[in-house]
Amino acid sequence: MTNQQVKRLERKNVTLMGQWLGGIAFTFIIAFVGLGLSKIPGVDHIGQLACAIVIAVIYRQIWGYPEKIRSGIQFSAKRLLRLAIILFGLKLNIDVVLHQGLGLLGRDIATIIFSIFLTVLLAKWFKADASISLLLGIGTGVCGAAAIAAVSPIVKAKDEDTAIGAGIIALVGTIFAIGYTVIHPFIALTNNQYGTWAGISLHEIAHVALAGAPAGPDALALALLAKLGRVFLLVPLSFVLMFWMKRKGAIKSDTKVEFPWFLIGFILMSLFGSYILGHSIKIPDHVMSDVSSFTSFILTMAMIGLGLNVSLKDLRTKAMRPLLAMVITSVLLSVLTFFSIKLF
Repeated sequence: MTNQQVKRLERKNVTLMGQWLGGIAFTFIIAFVGLGLSKIPGVDHIGQLACAIVIAVIYRQIWGYPEKIRSGIQFSAKRLLRLAIILFGLKLNIDVVLHQGLGLLGRDIATIIFSIFLTVLLAKWFKADASISLLLGIGTGVCGAAAIAAVSPIVKAKDEDTAIGAGIIALVGTIFAIGYTVIHPFIALTNNQYGTWAGISLHEIAHVALAGAPAGPDALALALLAKLGRVFLLVPLSFVLMFWMKRKGAIKSDTKVEFPWFLIGFILMSLFGSYILGHSIKIPDHVMSDVSSFTSFILTMAMIGLGLNVSLKDLRTKAMRPLLAMVITSVLLSVLTFFSIKLF
């Protein structure tokens, strides 16, 4: 290879590296803007994830997909997404779930089964997009955008469908959480019953925290405990989905199913956070809070990468019916869990 060829190759590598870094920086900037918007009173209830996805979608419609930096954007959408799911495991205290939350696991299982099956059933009746509807059912039943992101590669969902599902779940879940706080003083539930209700029926951990806080620390603890049980069930659900995809022929019998290794990381981080952090290793609460914020931020960066794939033209035809199915499911889930707690 001549010196000229070597220099040409070096320039090409530098260009590729610059495009890769530029794509990562692009998702970082939008995530940072979304974080800033989420600090504004009134917008703070929506959250940085929803704000950032909206910005990404708007950018795509006006300026198109930034092809020159695609490699970095895809890195954020794929690799950072898996890292966020792994770090999300720190939010799950397995010890607390197993020792204090076993009584709630039955309700959590019922929530997941009800949410997925009803959303999918309504989607068939409405002739809605099956992929988005399945993702919304899983997000409603388990833990919102994080669950959607975790199962998307398993059910072979398109990046666009994943972004649409995450955006919808964040926005609708926020509306429900605010609605819970509004009606809390007027409903015939004790504070602890209210906390349990929020934990087994709302979409994301952030939504549960938002809704549970006004009822006091004990109610909030119960709400988060109930929610953690649903997060805990994400792993067995993922393996059920792998079996289902293979069984229904979505994956050819001679094709090896890609194992979601990041879920192993999720489990390991859960075990680490449950039995080592705070026991063998002492870490200040503010550090753990920073780790949680970092996890949310890189998940936002990943969702921006996915949001850039969303076309509003397709959104009108693909998202409205799954959204309707999800809203109906969420309303019925709230009503049924309310009466189950009140009566039993």
